[in-house]
Amino acid sequence: MFLHGTSKVNDNGHLEIGGIDTVDIISEFGTPVYVYDVALIRERARGFRETFEKLGVNSQVAYASKAFSTIAMIQLAEQEGLSLDVVSGGELYTALCAKFPVKRIHFHGNNKSREELLMALEHEIGCIVVDNFYELNLLDELCKEKQVKMDILLRVTPGIEAHTHDYILTGQEDSKFGFDLQNGQADTAVKKALDSENLNLLGIHCHIGSQIFETTGFILAARKIFAKLHEWSDTYRFESEVLNLGGGFGIRYTQEDAPIPAAQYVEEIIVEVKKQAQAFNMKVPEIWIEPGRSLVGDAGTTLYQIGSRKEVPNVRNYLAVDGGMSDNIRPALYEAKYEAILANRPLDQVEETVSIAGKCCESGDMLIWDLPLPKAGQNDILAVFCTGAYGYSMANNYNRIPRPPVVFVEDGRAQLVVRRETFDDIVHLDVPLMEQIKK
Repeated sequence: MFLHGTSKVNDNGHLEIGGIDTVDIISEFGTPVYVYDVALIRERARGFRETFEKLGVNSQVAYASKAFSTIAMIQLAEQEGLSLDVVSGGELYTALCAKFPVKRIHFHGNNKSREELLMALEHEIGCIVVDNFYELNLLDELCKEKQVKMDILLRVTPGIEAHTHDYILTGQEDSKFGFDLQNGQADTAVKKALDSENLNLLGIHCHIGSQIFETTGFILAARKIFAKLHEWSDTYRFESEVLNLGGGFGIRYTQEDAPIPAAQYVEEIIVEVKKQAQAFNMKVPEIWIEPGRSLVGDAGTTLYQIGSRKEVPNVRNYLAVDGGMSDNIRPALYEAKYEAILANRPLDQVEETVSIAGKCCESGDMLIWDLPLPKAGQNDILAVFCTGAYGYSMANNYNRIPRPPVVFVEDGRAQLVVRRETFDDIVHLDVPLMEQIKK
């Protein structure tokens, strides 16, 4: 049993998070429920930000809010001095409702609409990460119409693909994101941005993947980008003020995962950026990074009530819970793996291996295969760890199941930050069929 953050087994023999017994949490908020360990989120945020400060490097650590976006979470990011990445009008609107400082908001996305870009311009956000020529031209046009000048980064694909532990040098032209660094697209984009009177090119952005457990990919990306920056310095007299190396820092979902500390990522990135800047006789740019999953992923735990049991002799035993792919679609989407325990009996001896099924009417709605557990039944609570990233964000109403609430816990206090959906919420956008349709 691996416990994250403030999680522990308390004197009642129950799982405790943030100083609160999980049995008490479900008594108050019901199940399923997402529970976030706020102290762990703060610890992770400071691990990234304070390392830059300690090493005296100008930086922005931007929370990639696609991982988990709510008003309370955005306010927590602001408390910890983070910047913020958004990838849609909805995420931007959430940030505005949270009163997040607009100058620290960066807008990502490969197909930003005219309305979304106008929204960003209207609220004078800090930076737009431009992804393609369509957006570059559209943003230029809109800035001209509004008589404003917008700071931008150009997203490039540096030819490095990161698949967790494996780093593969590839052309990476077959990607929906960014300007390719090797086929001339990035060169053209830089020239167009520099020629525009309405755009201020701050620098370059890249993102090489997710669940990365080493720094090799970031180092290779920095090397390739600096070679191009040196070329653009000679050709266009362009000096990049910002280098954004993205996110993708890994977390521990299961014992197969071996993440490194936030400080190590930051330190090795800084060393390489300084080395490359010195090699090309360039100024060290401000370094931006975008942790998302690594801030909130293992801070989240989902609590479920165990329901039905199905035993298939000599094949498999199933336990069903009162949630599933409606609150965590990652296992069904790409076979994501999780660990779990009985929150009310975490120290009981393991007696069987079961597979955890969701309640959705879908054969693929399986949360965990082959989980060792004590003999469990309907009075037991299953705690699934590391559901803080892309659980609530991807939650859905399949089978018209209401989405769970979100509860923040810290120092023995619990706060409801997203209420549980009701059946009325499910139907509130529905429009009844008219008795007679006019022809």
